[in-house]
Amino acid sequence: MELNKEITDSAAQLGAILTNKGLTITTVESCTGGGVSYALTDTPGSSNYIDRCFVTYSNVAKQQLVGVSEQTLQQFGAVSEQAVREMVVGAQRAANAEVAVAISGIAGPSGGSAEKPVGTVWFAFAFKDNVQVEQCVFLGDRAKVRVQAIDFSLKALLQLVNS
Repeated sequence: MELNKEITDSAAQLGAILTNKGLTITTVESCTGGGVSYALTDTPGSSNYIDRCFVTYSNVAKQQLVGVSEQTLQQFGAVSEQAVREMVVGAQRAANAEVAVAISGIAGPSGGSAEKPVGTVWFAFAFKDNVQVEQCVFLGDRAKVRVQAIDFSLKALLQLVNS
């Protein structure tokens, strides 16, 4: 994966803040396939703030690795506020991290619907006991949706740890 300068800069800034504040971070990613954790670990010294991250592409992985309930997945789907909320809390617990991000979306080119078009991505951000959830709809092909989701995640995490 080739990262653009904006993403690498955001990841480096985030890493510096995490290091300075003595915080650890984890990611639980679906549609981004580990892109956020890749960006974070591309920065030298990232072992100071990352112990483990999760790529939970399948529903089974979401259940087994970070404890998303089968009921949530059946009722709301993997691309939902409820699923990313459970993903971020489960990842934070499993990694014993103060900061976490969960990402689940439809990168395309197929898989979209009227309610959840291609480009729909749900995010959950956790900082200690505070969880914030946000939905975005990105435009472009699969690669563009994924890059936009990675970029959005890093910028939102920067705001979160700076607050």
